[in-house]
Amino acid sequence: MENQYHYSTVSEALEALKSKGYTVDFNLTENSITCDTGKFKHDEFDVVDVYRYEGNSDPADEAAVYAIESKSGVKGVLVTGYGASDEDISPDILKKLHV
Repeated sequence: MENQYHYSTVSEALEALKSKGYTVDFNLTENSITCDTGKFKHDEFDVVDVYRYEGNSDPADEAAVYAIESKSGVKGVLVTGYGASDEDISPDILKKLHV
């Protein structure tokens, strides 16, 4: 994975990734990431790129935008907060996201 671009905001990153075909919205679950078309365990997807954002004054504004592609070719994004609770997420998923 090679982060070649920096976008000023989360919205800007999402728009740019959408224009590159990352159109699906992924959600994080305990043992997988999910979307309307399926569920993917840690060995069924790759993190292609990640962009991290820090809030100017409020840690609650911190976020990460992941560009993800499944082994079956589904391309989308996952947006998480830095402060999101890791306690319900499997170690394999966490390793995959801590690039």
